[in-house]
Amino acid sequence: MIFPMTTTPASLPCRRRSQRGFTIIEVTMTTFIMAMAMSTSILTLMSGFKSIDVARNLTLSSQVLQSEMERLRLMSWTEIASLSPTETVDLGTVFTSDSQLAARFTLVRQIGDVSGKVGEMKQITLAVSWTNATGRSLSRQFTTYYAKDGLYDYYYTLARS
Repeated sequence: MIFPMTTTPASLPCRRRSQRGFTIIEVTMTTFIMAMAMSTSILTLMSGFKSIDVARNLTLSSQVLQSEMERLRLMSWTEIASLSPTETVDLGTVFTSDSQLAARFTLVRQIGDVSGKVGEMKQITLAVSWTNATGRSLSRQFTTYYAKDGLYDYYYTLARS
């Protein structure tokens, strides 16, 4: 008697589950997904650092404007009237501890007479400019008025007459 040859699961070569590996397509797809995730996170970090740089420079420029405005506010009318109409302010006197910081910013002061109030009131415009980390030029500007006998004295005496 001859028995027919049948293939039973017991007769096939057995591959253990722990010996199975990943295919090249699975490895490639995983590598691609990881590369995309890493590049996206790097781009996000770079964008965050640029935003921090802009915020830091905006704060510093505001402090430069405020410092110069306070310095001008403490001057007398004769000192204000004797200043040149347009002048680049030396920021080395503002940033005494950090000369590199002073070199990053440029402050321009413009002083002119207010029309109709010549000799009584000056318009002062301060403009600070700088270049950010990406090479883009940015600026901020502040304008105020300076009256000969003080703003309140001007308002109560000359403006009401």
